[in-house]
Amino acid sequence: MNHKNKMMMLLSSAALAIFAVLQAGQVVAAGAAGADKPLMLAEVSAANIFNRNLKKQKNPNAPPWEDGIHDTTNEATFNLQPPLEAYKGLPKTSFGNHVDWVKALDQGLIKPRWDRLDSNEEPFVMDLDIVRPVKASVPDVVFPHRQHTEWLFCSNCHPAIFIPQKGANQINMSAILLGKKCGVCHGKVSFPIETKTCKKCHSKPKPADWKPPLSEATLKNPWK
Repeated sequence: MNHKNKMMMLLSSAALAIFAVLQAGQVVAAGAAGADKPLMLAEVSAANIFNRNLKKQKNPNAPPWEDGIHDTTNEATFNLQPPLEAYKGLPKTSFGNHVDWVKALDQGLIKPRWDRLDSNEEPFVMDLDIVRPVKASVPDVVFPHRQHTEWLFCSNCHPAIFIPQKGANQINMSAILLGKKCGVCHGKVSFPIETKTCKKCHSKPKPADWKPPLSEATLKNPWK
């Protein structure tokens, strides 16, 4: 028997042994659980919700009686205007509900009502951009207060979501995707978090002489 055939026999024997161990483990687990169905070794107890904001709706502009939100047993639901009818004439985007709401606001096509009771009340608009440097090579984040304060009052975000103090807020993409910080609105009632929208926030390019920052370990023990 040549060397190649010996190796094939050894591999086959090892595979059979592993299969036997796994099968025995399933039988033992099934007996311990008292169930007829063997317990799958890779069974997951719960679904991972980390990327919930990345899930795309099949029809983001479905009429109220088909969107799964409104009560179809209520006759008034069928009297509501479908979104596609309401959005006619508004500037388009390729994400979210496919409407560029900021552009519509800037063009005067819409005017959000600032006060529920007083239609003449004017918004308190703060035209201030906040730049948040990003350690990675992606562009830095620019947060525009103007576009937000034309829709929302300061107390919608401060201080419950963001503490109005420099360096007091730790923001990262993990928190945003889990529906925290910016994710309280984005991915729900504002444009979603997906690859098409990265540049809407990461909009300030790094300087030409930018270099990745050194880690704390490197700073404490620099390479000699």
